[in-house]
Amino acid sequence: MLKLPRAVRELTESFEKLPGIGPKSAQRLSFYLLHYPEHRLEEFAARLVALKKKTVLCQQCHNVSEHDPCSICSDQTRDKTKLCVVEQPLDVIALENSNSYDGLYHVLHGSIAPLNNIGPEQLFLHDISQRLEGVEELILATNPTMEGEATSLYIVEYLKDAGIDLEKLAITRIGHGLPIGADIEYADGVTLRRALEGRKQVT
Repeated sequence: MLKLPRAVRELTESFEKLPGIGPKSAQRLSFYLLHYPEHRLEEFAARLVALKKKTVLCQQCHNVSEHDPCSICSDQTRDKTKLCVVEQPLDVIALENSNSYDGLYHVLHGSIAPLNNIGPEQLFLHDISQRLEGVEELILATNPTMEGEATSLYIVEYLKDAGIDLEKLAITRIGHGLPIGADIEYADGVTLRRALEGRKQVT
């Protein structure tokens, strides 16, 4: 049986660890890069390293940024009475591109998924209660999936247990305009605008 060169095998194994890339796709990517000019490969490698070295997580909202705090958290023109909870940084980009929201964000970096061994402790979830001073509306904009719904329900129960006065805080959930099972990052601006406008109060 013909063995691939070690460098190709190891790169293929690395690609396989990425989401959505199977063995065949990983192998094709490795061989594609094999034909890249060396200077372009070095540039590609440098950008991969910079991805970690030149980005930070905002300590307030946990969004990916070049600076801490991020440009949204440090923007004095944002409506600080609204806090929108999303699953991923890509959701922030999608909502910002919809031009339908001017408040602050809180990025969880995932959703509760017991089957994947992801619980509340693996998410930026338990510091939401520390960000509610001056907030009048908490918008739960997790994805309309089983995991997203479970995460939203958990947040409401967590805030109750944390002693947050929910009578003074409107908790809403986006819904209209987003089909069940869809991800926010793939929705268009009009759909997201309708989802935000059609949000319902949870408590």
